[in-house]
Amino acid sequence: MNTFESKVTIQAPANKIYNFLSDFNNHQQLMPENILNWTSTFNTAAFAIQNMGSISLKIGSRTENIEITIVPDGKAPFEMELKWELLANGQETLVTFTISAELNMMLKMVASGPLQKLADHQTLALIPAIK
Repeated sequence: MNTFESKVTIQAPANKIYNFLSDFNNHQQLMPENILNWTSTFNTAAFAIQNMGSISLKIGSRTENIEITIVPDGKAPFEMELKWELLANGQETLVTFTISAELNMMLKMVASGPLQKLADHQTLALIPAIK
């Protein structure tokens, strides 16, 4: 399993960040420009990645104010899990976003850079989205 991780500290309580992240309707604000045809509900999201294909995701589990796990909803190009972890410290929260993906050698060469960029983009986009 290949892991791509990004961390950020946000000046907001964990419950505020958790409430935002637990609703897939808010995740569009965190996506880069190459994400097209976004549709979502509270528990699911589907979108296309420019020049790559489409994917559907769903919330796999929620642990209030601590963790949200996202998994494929249906067939995915590879096995993966996305996880948001929150570590509260008073009025600030350490947020860790991890993408775990089962990539063969060829996919690893092609997808590693974009997956790390996605993780970094989402954590940085979370800061203004929470304010």
